[in-house]
Amino acid sequence: MKTIKKLTKNQKGQGVMEYVIISSLVGIVCITAVKGFGGVIKERVEDMKKSIVENIKNK
Repeated sequence: MKTIKKLTKNQKGQGVMEYVIISSLVGIVCITAVKGFGGVIKERVEDMKKSIVENIKNK
């Protein structure tokens, strides 16, 4: 009986570790994506800003 309890405890710990590893990987992917697209997004926002300013000046 003690052996079965030890096995279930180990499996619960394994499940938690798998969750931690998967969560960490998802976080790393998200951070990498934000860093990769950050420059592109900044350029797009600056282009929109220039366009808005030009349209306001022309009116």
